[in-house]
Amino acid sequence: MRRNNPAGRLPEPLNPIADDGDETHFCRTCAFSGACIAEGYGKPELLELHCLVEHVGPFHAGEHIFRTGDPFRSIFAVRAGTVKTSMVDPEGHEQVLGFYLPGEVIGLNAIYPDQFPCDAVALDTAYFCRFSFPAMSALATRMPAVQQRLFRLISKELGMATLLAGDHNADMRMAAFLTDLAARYEERGFSGTRFHLSMSRGDIANYLRLAAETVSRVLSRFRQQGLIELEGREMLLRNPEGLRQIGKNLLSH
Repeated sequence: MRRNNPAGRLPEPLNPIADDGDETHFCRTCAFSGACIAEGYGKPELLELHCLVEHVGPFHAGEHIFRTGDPFRSIFAVRAGTVKTSMVDPEGHEQVLGFYLPGEVIGLNAIYPDQFPCDAVALDTAYFCRFSFPAMSALATRMPAVQQRLFRLISKELGMATLLAGDHNADMRMAAFLTDLAARYEERGFSGTRFHLSMSRGDIANYLRLAAETVSRVLSRFRQQGLIELEGREMLLRNPEGLRQIGKNLLSH
Protein backbone atom coordinates (compact mmCIF):
# COMPACT_ATOMS: atom_id res chain seq x y z
CA MET A 1 0.00 0.00 0.00
CA ARG A 2 1.38 3.38 -0.95
CA ARG A 3 1.16 6.08 1.67
CA ASN A 4 0.83 9.81 1.17
CA ASN A 5 2.97 12.04 3.34
CA PRO A 6 1.46 15.55 3.42
CA ALA A 7 4.88 17.16 3.82
CA GLY A 8 6.22 15.35 0.78
CA ARG A 9 9.13 13.87 2.70
CA LEU A 10 10.17 10.39 3.72
CA PRO A 11 10.17 9.63 7.44
CA GLU A 12 13.71 9.14 8.67
CA PRO A 13 14.47 5.41 8.89
CA LEU A 14 15.03 4.04 12.39
CA ASN A 15 17.86 1.90 11.03
CA PRO A 16 20.04 3.28 8.21
CA ILE A 17 20.32 -0.18 6.60
CA ALA A 18 16.63 -1.02 7.04
CA ASP A 19 14.50 -1.98 4.03
CA ASP A 20 10.76 -1.25 3.96
CA GLY A 21 10.30 -4.02 1.40
CA ASP A 22 10.50 -7.73 2.13
CA GLU A 23 11.54 -10.94 0.40
CA THR A 24 9.04 -10.46 -2.41
CA HIS A 25 8.39 -6.69 -2.48
CA PHE A 26 10.69 -3.84 -3.48
CA CYS A 27 11.45 -0.88 -1.23
CA ARG A 28 8.90 1.88 -1.72
CA THR A 29 11.58 4.21 -3.11
CA CYS A 30 13.51 1.66 -5.19
CA ALA A 31 15.01 3.38 -8.24
CA PHE A 32 14.62 0.29 -10.42
CA SER A 33 11.42 -1.41 -9.23
CA GLY A 34 9.02 0.23 -11.71
CA ALA A 35 11.04 -0.70 -14.77
CA CYS A 36 11.68 -4.22 -13.53
CA ILE A 37 8.06 -4.94 -12.57
CA ALA A 38 6.90 -3.65 -15.98
CA GLU A 39 9.18 -6.21 -17.61
CA GLY A 40 7.89 -9.04 -15.43
CA TYR A 41 10.78 -9.16 -12.97
CA GLY A 42 9.86 -9.51 -9.31
CA LYS A 43 12.23 -9.10 -6.39
CA PRO A 44 12.97 -12.86 -6.16
CA GLU A 45 14.10 -12.81 -9.81
CA LEU A 46 16.36 -9.83 -9.09
CA LEU A 47 18.30 -11.36 -6.23
CA GLU A 48 21.55 -10.64 -8.09
CA LEU A 49 20.72 -6.95 -8.32
CA HIS A 50 19.76 -6.80 -4.67
CA CYS A 51 23.09 -8.38 -3.70
CA LEU A 52 24.91 -5.48 -5.39
CA VAL A 53 23.32 -2.99 -3.00
CA GLU A 54 25.05 -1.49 0.02
CA HIS A 55 22.97 0.74 2.29
CA VAL A 56 24.89 3.86 3.33
CA GLY A 57 24.08 6.84 5.52
CA PRO A 58 23.04 8.90 7.26
CA PHE A 59 24.53 11.94 5.57
CA HIS A 60 23.48 15.13 7.31
CA ALA A 61 22.72 18.50 5.70
CA GLY A 62 25.87 19.94 4.14
CA GLU A 63 27.79 16.65 4.05
CA HIS A 64 29.24 15.38 0.77
CA ILE A 65 28.25 12.03 -0.72
CA PHE A 66 31.05 12.48 -3.26
CA ARG A 67 33.28 15.31 -4.48
CA THR A 68 34.52 16.49 -7.85
CA GLY A 69 37.42 14.31 -8.98
CA ASP A 70 36.62 11.32 -6.78
CA PRO A 71 37.06 8.01 -8.65
CA PHE A 72 33.82 6.68 -10.12
CA ARG A 73 33.05 3.22 -8.79
CA SER A 74 29.39 3.41 -7.75
CA ILE A 75 26.09 5.10 -8.38
CA PHE A 76 23.81 6.14 -5.52
CA ALA A 77 20.03 5.73 -5.36
CA VAL A 78 18.42 8.06 -2.81
CA ARG A 79 16.41 6.18 -0.18
CA ALA A 80 15.52 9.18 1.99
CA GLY A 81 16.29 12.88 1.97
CA THR A 82 17.22 15.31 -0.82
CA VAL A 83 20.54 15.85 -2.59
CA LYS A 84 21.99 18.75 -4.56
CA THR A 85 24.65 18.28 -7.23
CA SER A 86 26.84 21.21 -8.24
CA MET A 87 30.16 22.17 -9.74
CA VAL A 88 32.46 25.17 -9.42
CA ASP A 89 33.46 27.07 -12.57
CA PRO A 90 37.00 28.39 -13.21
CA GLU A 91 36.04 31.73 -11.64
CA GLY A 92 35.02 29.99 -8.43
CA HIS A 93 31.24 30.33 -8.89
CA GLU A 94 28.99 27.42 -7.94
CA GLN A 95 26.63 26.08 -10.58
CA VAL A 96 23.76 23.92 -9.30
CA LEU A 97 23.18 20.98 -11.64
CA GLY A 98 20.18 19.25 -10.08
CA PHE A 99 18.16 18.10 -7.08
CA TYR A 100 17.44 14.45 -6.34
CA LEU A 101 14.55 12.93 -4.39
CA PRO A 102 13.96 9.46 -2.91
CA GLY A 103 13.99 6.86 -5.68
CA GLU A 104 16.30 8.88 -7.95
CA VAL A 105 19.90 8.09 -8.91
CA ILE A 106 22.98 10.31 -8.66
CA GLY A 107 26.39 9.72 -10.18
CA LEU A 108 25.43 8.71 -13.71
CA ASN A 109 27.23 11.72 -15.20
CA ALA A 110 30.52 10.21 -13.97
CA ILE A 111 30.48 7.21 -16.33
CA TYR A 112 32.87 9.12 -18.57
CA PRO A 113 35.64 10.15 -17.79
CA ASP A 114 35.49 7.64 -14.91
CA GLN A 115 35.47 10.23 -12.14
CA PHE A 116 32.79 12.39 -10.56
CA PRO A 117 32.55 15.74 -12.39
CA CYS A 118 30.58 17.41 -9.61
CA ASP A 119 29.88 17.49 -5.88
CA ALA A 120 26.84 15.81 -4.33
CA VAL A 121 25.69 17.36 -1.05
CA ALA A 122 22.87 16.31 1.28
CA LEU A 123 20.26 19.05 1.80
CA ASP A 124 18.77 17.21 4.77
CA THR A 125 19.34 13.83 6.42
CA ALA A 126 19.84 11.39 3.56
CA TYR A 127 20.29 7.63 3.09
CA PHE A 128 21.30 5.76 -0.05
CA CYS A 129 21.55 2.45 -1.82
CA ARG A 130 25.07 2.30 -3.28
CA PHE A 131 25.46 0.12 -6.38
CA SER A 132 28.79 -1.10 -7.73
CA PHE A 133 28.61 0.26 -11.27
CA PRO A 134 30.94 -2.31 -12.91
CA ALA A 135 28.91 -5.15 -11.40
CA MET A 136 25.62 -3.46 -12.32
CA SER A 137 26.79 -2.91 -15.90
CA ALA A 138 27.60 -6.60 -16.21
CA LEU A 139 24.18 -7.51 -14.83
CA ALA A 140 22.43 -5.02 -17.11
CA THR A 141 23.70 -6.80 -20.20
CA ARG A 142 21.67 -9.82 -19.06
CA MET A 143 18.63 -7.88 -17.81
CA PRO A 144 17.26 -5.52 -20.47
CA ALA A 145 14.92 -3.79 -17.99
CA VAL A 146 17.84 -2.69 -15.82
CA GLN A 147 19.84 -1.58 -18.87
CA GLN A 148 16.92 0.40 -20.29
CA ARG A 149 16.31 2.05 -16.94
CA LEU A 150 19.94 3.20 -16.77
CA PHE A 151 19.78 4.62 -20.31
CA ARG A 152 16.54 6.41 -19.53
CA LEU A 153 17.98 7.99 -16.37
CA ILE A 154 21.02 9.22 -18.29
CA SER A 155 18.94 10.68 -21.14
CA LYS A 156 16.61 12.45 -18.71
CA GLU A 157 19.52 14.28 -17.08
CA LEU A 158 20.89 15.34 -20.48
CA GLY A 159 17.46 16.50 -21.63
CA MET A 160 16.81 18.73 -18.62
CA ALA A 161 20.25 20.34 -18.88
CA THR A 162 19.58 21.17 -22.54
CA LEU A 163 16.16 22.68 -21.79
CA LEU A 164 17.48 24.91 -19.00
CA ALA A 165 20.08 26.27 -21.40
CA GLY A 166 17.29 27.42 -23.75
CA ASP A 167 15.69 30.83 -24.09
CA HIS A 168 12.85 30.58 -21.57
CA ASN A 169 11.54 33.34 -19.32
CA ALA A 170 11.55 33.25 -15.53
CA ASP A 171 7.85 32.36 -15.16
CA MET A 172 8.23 29.39 -17.50
CA ARG A 173 11.32 28.11 -15.71
CA MET A 174 9.79 28.36 -12.24
CA ALA A 175 6.45 26.85 -13.30
CA ALA A 176 8.20 23.93 -14.98
CA PHE A 177 10.44 23.41 -11.94
CA LEU A 178 7.49 23.25 -9.52
CA THR A 179 5.42 21.05 -11.86
CA ASP A 180 8.32 18.64 -12.36
CA LEU A 181 9.07 18.49 -8.63
CA ALA A 182 5.41 17.81 -7.83
CA ALA A 183 5.20 15.02 -10.42
CA ARG A 184 8.34 13.37 -9.04
CA TYR A 185 6.96 13.44 -5.48
CA GLU A 186 3.59 12.06 -6.62
CA GLU A 187 5.26 9.27 -8.58
CA ARG A 188 6.82 8.08 -5.32
CA GLY A 189 3.59 8.04 -3.33
CA PHE A 190 3.82 11.46 -1.71
CA SER A 191 1.53 14.44 -2.14
CA GLY A 192 1.88 16.02 -5.57
CA THR A 193 0.44 19.34 -4.43
CA ARG A 194 1.94 19.91 -0.97
CA PHE A 195 5.63 19.39 -0.27
CA HIS A 196 8.68 20.77 1.51
CA LEU A 197 11.33 22.62 -0.48
CA SER A 198 14.59 21.25 0.92
CA MET A 199 16.60 23.53 -1.35
CA SER A 200 17.12 27.24 -0.66
CA ARG A 201 15.77 29.94 -2.96
CA GLY A 202 19.37 30.76 -3.82
CA ASP A 203 19.94 27.18 -4.98
CA ILE A 204 16.69 27.19 -6.96
CA ALA A 205 17.70 30.45 -8.64
CA ASN A 206 21.14 29.08 -9.46
CA TYR A 207 19.67 25.89 -10.94
CA LEU A 208 17.14 27.82 -13.06
CA ARG A 209 19.84 30.32 -14.16
CA LEU A 210 17.95 33.20 -12.58
CA ALA A 211 18.78 35.87 -10.02
CA ALA A 212 17.57 35.16 -6.47
CA GLU A 213 15.54 38.38 -6.54
CA THR A 214 13.82 37.18 -9.73
CA VAL A 215 12.84 33.91 -8.07
CA SER A 216 11.30 35.82 -5.15
CA ARG A 217 9.35 38.06 -7.52
CA VAL A 218 8.06 35.12 -9.56
CA LEU A 219 6.94 33.24 -6.45
CA SER A 220 5.17 36.36 -5.16
CA ARG A 221 3.44 36.77 -8.53
CA PHE A 222 2.37 33.12 -8.58
CA ARG A 223 0.97 33.55 -5.08
CA GLN A 224 -0.99 36.66 -6.10
CA GLN A 225 -2.36 34.81 -9.11
CA GLY A 226 -3.64 31.99 -6.89
CA LEU A 227 -1.27 29.42 -8.36
CA ILE A 228 0.59 28.59 -5.14
CA GLU A 229 0.75 29.15 -1.40
CA LEU A 230 4.14 29.33 0.27
CA GLU A 231 4.97 29.53 3.97
CA GLY A 232 8.69 29.37 4.57
CA ARG A 233 9.66 26.31 2.55
CA GLU A 234 6.26 24.61 2.69
CA MET A 235 4.77 24.70 -0.81
CA LEU A 236 1.13 24.18 -1.80
CA LEU A 237 0.19 24.10 -5.49
CA ARG A 238 -3.31 25.57 -5.66
CA ASN A 239 -3.57 25.43 -9.45
CA PRO A 240 -1.26 22.69 -10.76
CA GLU A 241 -2.77 22.79 -14.25
CA GLY A 242 -2.21 26.54 -14.46
CA LEU A 243 1.45 26.05 -13.60
CA ARG A 244 1.74 23.26 -16.13
CA GLN A 245 0.39 25.50 -18.87
CA ILE A 246 2.92 28.23 -18.06
CA GLY A 247 5.84 25.80 -18.10
CA LYS A 248 4.64 23.44 -20.82
CA ASN A 249 7.43 24.29 -23.29
CA LEU A 250 9.98 22.94 -20.80
CA LEU A 251 7.89 19.91 -19.84
CA SER A 252 7.27 18.50 -23.31
CA HIS A 253 10.32 16.21 -23.04
